Amino acid sequence: MHRLNAWLRRHPMVVDAAWAAMVLFAGLVPNDASIDEGWRFDLSIAIAVVLPLLMVVRRRYPDLTVSAAAAIGVGQVLVDISPAGSSIAYLVFAYTGAAFGQKWISRLALTAGLASGPLVFWQMMPVKTVFDRAGDAHTRPYTFGEAALITLLMSTPFILCWAWGRLTRVRRAYLTELEDRAARLERERDAQSKVAVAAERARIARELHDVVAHNVSVMIVQADGAAYVLDNSPQQAKEALGTIASTGRQALVEMRRLLGVLRTADTKAEEYVPQPGVEELPELLEQVRTAGLDVDYATSGHPRELPRGVELTVYRIVQEALTNVRKHGGPDAHARVAVDFGERELAVLVEDDGRGSTDEHLAAGGADGLGHGLIGMRERVGMVSGSLDVGPRPGGGFRIRAVLPLKAAH
Repeated sequence: MHRLNAWLRRHPMVVDAAWAAMVLFAGLVPNDASIDEGWRFDLSIAIAVVLPLLMVVRRRYPDLTVSAAAAIGVGQVLVDISPAGSSIAYLVFAYTGAAFGQKWISRLALTAGLASGPLVFWQMMPVKTVFDRAGDAHTRPYTFGEAALITLLMSTPFILCWAWGRLTRVRRAYLTELEDRAARLERERDAQSKVAVAAERARIARELHDVVAHNVSVMIVQADGAAYVLDNSPQQAKEALGTIASTGRQALVEMRRLLGVLRTADTKAEEYVPQPGVEELPELLEQVRTAGLDVDYATSGHPRELPRGVELTVYRIVQEALTNVRKHGGPDAHARVAVDFGERELAVLVEDDGRGSTDEHLAAGGADGLGHGLIGMRERVGMVSGSLDVGPRPGGGFRIRAVLPLKAAH
């Protein structure tokens, strides 16, 4: 039954044709003996055939069929052809004009429906037959009240059909609006999903770059040093290998934390370490010093708890900047890290006196030489609505300064 209803909705002309066949049958049944076999009889037969034909195509051509039906109805009254079974079609066209026609067609259908009662009354019942006490029949005109009531009753079916069609139009427009809104919301949801996926991929890429670039560079430096002193100073080589092992374990822990964003719902959150922040900077600097880079660290202002996004941004900026110094600053480079807790902003400064030129640093853009380092910095700073200043340092070396907005301290 559901498939049949769906098929009929897709082929409305089939339904209209079935109704038209019933109207045609009702119109061809003789119901007015006063019409002889003359031209008016032929015309009534033609009307009984044309109206059902118009019903078949009324949805496809609503304006044309409603206009034609209105003209046929007026002509039927003018030539004094009484209503027959085919006159049921006029109710259908009143509905069609309101449901499918243009605005002027809808108004025409309403006007024709209002006028149908007076016209039929004028055609069929100009006078009223009454009987006196003796049983004799007499005729007299209808009173105004009687005529008004009769015409109103005759026009009511047309007005109801027109109102039904109007309600159908409004409901169809409402359903169309709902469908459009649902489609628009679905498109917006898909677009938001794509944006969210792209943002998450960019975030994972930044995290992977920072973790891999920093820890692997430390391991490479220690491995090179261990190979250099292996024969002459086995103890130093052993210490370097220990540093490599601890750095690898730390990288593994951070990789597990990073991959935690892909965990399933049944995985416990405590299996993953929290995001690194400002409090972990001394450990990071100690690791860098172990790798052979001399770094000074200073803080100013009033340290306080920061949003996790700002904490991670500060940590990653310092980590990436020191990785660049280790790679491009030369063996005698010295770096300085300063964190200033202001009232409404947090300033992070990383500078060095190494040999790296502006072009070398900007071309490298990070430990991998592909520009991901500086791109990741700018993305992180932009996510917290901060600003990043990258460039050469007066007197040589390189300088990175980030300013991150904060809420006022209470």
